[in-house]
Amino acid sequence: MQHLKPAKTLALASACVAALWSGAALADPDLSADLMIDGELHIVTQAPADDIVPNLPARYSGWLFRDPATRDMQADDFENPAMLAVDSGAELWETADGTAGQSCQDCHDDAEESMAGVRARMPHVNADGELWSMENYVNNCRTERMGAEAWRWSGGEMTSMTAFISMQSRGMPVAVQIDGPAAPYWEQGRDMYYTRYGQLELSCSSCHEESTGMMIRADHLSQGQISGFPTYRLKNAGIVSIHNRFRGCIRDTRAETFAEGSEEFRALELYVASRGMGLDVEGVSVRP
Repeated sequence: MQHLKPAKTLALASACVAALWSGAALADPDLSADLMIDGELHIVTQAPADDIVPNLPARYSGWLFRDPATRDMQADDFENPAMLAVDSGAELWETADGTAGQSCQDCHDDAEESMAGVRARMPHVNADGELWSMENYVNNCRTERMGAEAWRWSGGEMTSMTAFISMQSRGMPVAVQIDGPAAPYWEQGRDMYYTRYGQLELSCSSCHEESTGMMIRADHLSQGQISGFPTYRLKNAGIVSIHNRFRGCIRDTRAETFAEGSEEFRALELYVASRGMGLDVEGVSVRP
């Protein structure tokens, strides 16, 4: 991983960033917008700041930074393209797989009840004291209980399943644990968030704290909240996982990135999730 660079490289990086943002217009979040799914389920997209996010005026969902057409798409389950993945995940939930000949439903029964609140608490420290993301729990069930092969972290089956499970927490507040056994991981993630990486010498905070609302290429920078993940990205025409987005961000700093599912990304996921506490899980959001 590439870290701090000499002053000459830093100057060059600064010039690149300035060119990237030249002529950029600020786009403040639309605080008058109200996310109501199908006119029935209200999603909290604004929350007060606290000691976790002392450099933010308040917590804002990325939905508030999107254009009206994209916001409307997420507010209508019929129009939300991510619902195709949710439907696929629902089928996988009921499908037996592996040598045990069991499905997720055989053990966990109705997902609407058994998975309610799961996404809101992810990532979570497991019984062995290791921080796991939702994908770790899914693959552990597949390999240890079902006798099935593990799914690729950002593969179609995994993103469909995590989208389906996330839907069961839609409208519930983010509630990750950051104290007790989770504290060392949270601190590791916080350190990563403020560490500058790559040739461009950028940290997560460079974009999502210091430059919120600025235009970067064809999109406005949000606070980088992950309460809407997994998300359907219009750019990718598909579901994007949290760690996939982390990889993309670090890649854009022109640095060697960590692997999806790595200890580093799980720690970063915990810290970034905690920055969104008070916001609601959006289930499956739509982003540019």
